[in-house]
Amino acid sequence: QVQLVESGGGLVQAGGSLRLSCAASGSIFSINTMGWFRQAPGKQREFVALITSGGITNYADSVKGRFTISRDNAKNTVYLQMNSLKPEETAVYYCNAKIQSSWLDRYLEVWGQGTLVTVSS
Repeated sequence: QVQLVESGGGLVQAGGSLRLSCAASGSIFSINTMGWFRQAPGKQREFVALITSGGITNYADSVKGRFTISRDNAKNTVYLQMNSLKPEETAVYYCNAKIQSSWLDRYLEVWGQGTLVTVSS
């Protein structure tokens, strides 16, 4: 079994910053991409950022220049530094990763339980 556990969510004022963390644990042989998605109330889940095992990053246009994704491969952990937060970015933020449990297995997509980020105006 593999699981992702997010942390770092909370309440922040508009213009403020938060850093989210997501640690993968369990039977892990290899992790391909790790990323973040978010879901605001009444809206569909949307892509925020991802990072490959080699460190290549990709961001949603709405967060470019304000959010930074990084990962520590030794700790199987991905981070999301969020700066200049806006009230409309209030959402549950979900961690996502493609994980291979053994060299015999294919990569499976795993989701965390989500962490709430609330940005007050």
